[in-house]
Amino acid sequence: MEPNSRDSADPQPALVTRRFRVSGIVQGVGFRPFVHRLARAVGARGWVLNDSQGVLLELQAGGEEIRTFLRALEESPPPLARITGVREEALAEPAPRYDDFHIRGSVDLRYTDTLIPPDSDVCADCLREMRDPADRRHRYPFINCTHCGPRYSIICDMPYDRSQTTMRTFPMCPTCAREYEDIEDRRYHAQPNACPACGPRLTLTDRLGAPIAAEDPVRFAIARLREGALFAVKSLGGFHLVADASNEAAVRELRRRKRRDAKPFAIMVADGEAASRYVVLSPPERALLESRQRPIVLLRRRPGALSDAVAPRNPSFGVMLPSTPLHYLMLEDPALDVLVMTSGNLSGHPIAYDNDTALAQLRDIADYFVLHDRDIRTRVDDSVVRLTEAEGLDGPLLSFIRRSRGYAPYPIHLSQGVGAVVALGAELKTTVAVGKDNQVFISQHIGDLKNDSTFSAHVDCSSHIQRLLSVQTDTVACDMHPAFRSTRAAKHRDDAQVATVQHHHAHMASCMAENGLNERVIGVIFDGSGYGLDDTIWGGEFLVGDYRDFVRAGHLRPMFLLGGDKAVKEPIRVAVSLLVETFGDELGGLRVPALADIPEERRDVFVKMAQRRLNATATTSMGRLFDGVSSLLRICHEVEYEAQAAIEMEALLERDFRTAPPLDYAIEERDGRLVVDYRPLVRDLLRALEAPDATPAHLSRRFHSTVVDAIANVCLRLAGRYDVRRVVMSGGVFMNEFVVINALRRLKQEGLTPYCHRLVPPNDGGISLGQILVAAARAPAAAPARRQAPEDRPATTERP
Repeated sequence: MEPNSRDSADPQPALVTRRFRVSGIVQGVGFRPFVHRLARAVGARGWVLNDSQGVLLELQAGGEEIRTFLRALEESPPPLARITGVREEALAEPAPRYDDFHIRGSVDLRYTDTLIPPDSDVCADCLREMRDPADRRHRYPFINCTHCGPRYSIICDMPYDRSQTTMRTFPMCPTCAREYEDIEDRRYHAQPNACPACGPRLTLTDRLGAPIAAEDPVRFAIARLREGALFAVKSLGGFHLVADASNEAAVRELRRRKRRDAKPFAIMVADGEAASRYVVLSPPERALLESRQRPIVLLRRRPGALSDAVAPRNPSFGVMLPSTPLHYLMLEDPALDVLVMTSGNLSGHPIAYDNDTALAQLRDIADYFVLHDRDIRTRVDDSVVRLTEAEGLDGPLLSFIRRSRGYAPYPIHLSQGVGAVVALGAELKTTVAVGKDNQVFISQHIGDLKNDSTFSAHVDCSSHIQRLLSVQTDTVACDMHPAFRSTRAAKHRDDAQVATVQHHHAHMASCMAENGLNERVIGVIFDGSGYGLDDTIWGGEFLVGDYRDFVRAGHLRPMFLLGGDKAVKEPIRVAVSLLVETFGDELGGLRVPALADIPEERRDVFVKMAQRRLNATATTSMGRLFDGVSSLLRICHEVEYEAQAAIEMEALLERDFRTAPPLDYAIEERDGRLVVDYRPLVRDLLRALEAPDATPAHLSRRFHSTVVDAIANVCLRLAGRYDVRRVVMSGGVFMNEFVVINALRRLKQEGLTPYCHRLVPPNDGGISLGQILVAAARAPAAAPARRQAPEDRPATTERP
């Protein structure tokens, strides 16, 4: 940034005093020490401090020295810092003549405008110290410094100081205190600074919580893991369940105890070199794996590298590197170089993050517990991402499956203000979002709001983020589905306006927002389900509109969910519905191999339900079409986890993006909308199944190619009808790598301009962002976020 040049035009260098405000992630990342050292390097005097708006500094130097300072400030900030703005502020009164440069104490203003720093992995300097037998922190599992360690997960309030984190219960010893006060030390003002003499400690228990005396809990854990034992380990943002990934019996036992037969487990290895023994790793994928955020990265597995029990019927492994010193210590034995590292929770519940809850919930799964006494303020699950490199893309495509640790709650920056809005997300894979000025802060992944514990986490997250940001919202945005728990809670509020947002409109707005689009677009929104404006369940939608309004310009032909939600768990019910819709009374004379997989009595019940539409819910869901086709191909008749049938059908493609001839389908005009008729597809699929060389993999490729072909053809017709060329793609179906890559390529070939998600998940994890934009667009005016004074901040209540 170039400062105002009131002094630079002076032919004689003069000592001037100027004040600057720095915003972004500038607290808890070593920014004040960096500013101090930089000021000394250029010969400037003055001061720097943290306050609730970020960092404020005053420089007293010559004009050229100040310009040099500002260039260095923006070009080479500390590793964890992210500067979003540097602006000059007027001096309230003439400044005194300073004799040196000082770091002043933090000032708690009446509102917070600084960004909340995400958690970070361990830096190389701390690792070297941890591995040095001569260092006082040798093998200390909580080593950290200004450039690494916990942040968001331990912050109780802003501004970010030790007294406002869960580290406040650990007074620093004299040695740590000297480091903290020494500007030349790497731990200068490092808020989580600690050592074995004064900091958190590990404890070891059996499954019932009885203490186990072990000189070194980590070495005890390594020895037992090598024997096949299962552990629950308290990590950065919650508990992990851990097993030796190379021990098939241990992995299968973990599946049995966790009642998780099919969903892939993530694995952890020490570094990129270790990862390359188990997966194929490109340079961009390795860079992502080794990034400071330390996400789980979906990578192509090497055949035979590990048992299929780790990731059944899946061409990829979810791989992550250590994100805490404890993880590095657990991987220090070369004979135990790969661990299953999966979320420590009961099915349907959020990840356990306090010792008592973990002992109560996980004792029937884990043999042992590795605990510690540093409290986690905010549970934060692992992020899951994928990087796709394919011909026809503008570089590698980063896709979020789950945006959480390392990324949350860093905001999405917008080109317009959104006012003070909190969005409560959807029912599944929910996140909370808070709008503030021209930013939307999206929470970590929370989970599915199907039980009290997850809903309680949702409520806490909503109030905590608003408190950290000092925003008191005047509008609450939620899904329009009347049965959603968050929607019901929002409608009972009397302190804010409630804006209900149609599910697929929120998806469309989410993709528009992160791509900076403000004009009308075509929205291709494919997912499992969303409550429609006509009180039916949508899910295969072509919308045309903007943030404020949309029209439903097209959709998939409705099918029927036999037994309602039971069909989501049993794709064979969807398959029967597709067959009856396609063949009607002719079905009895057809040979359908998939129907032979279920008992005759059960099959007949399903057929009658479909024919008579008894207990059958109409839906246009593209996700359910994937399920039904997966079942017709005999890939998956019943699911254990969400989208399993579609995931296993895509897995047969082996991450090979070559298309095949599409199956038949039709596009009809009905009530002014384009309707994609799947019945020709079902007929063609059954004919293709009769071919002697038919394979599920080839027919899966043809089905996927058909979906891409339908997207392109419908969008071309809508582009002509509505004079719109931009297309956004969102919804859980666009987690499908084959579909999103080929749709991007095909739409470009057809002369349209397609967009997909790169900053938030296309699934319901991104819904809250879209809800903010829709609610703000419909408000009378997007007023600035109302600042919340400390004395006005509410305590956590039982409402979002």
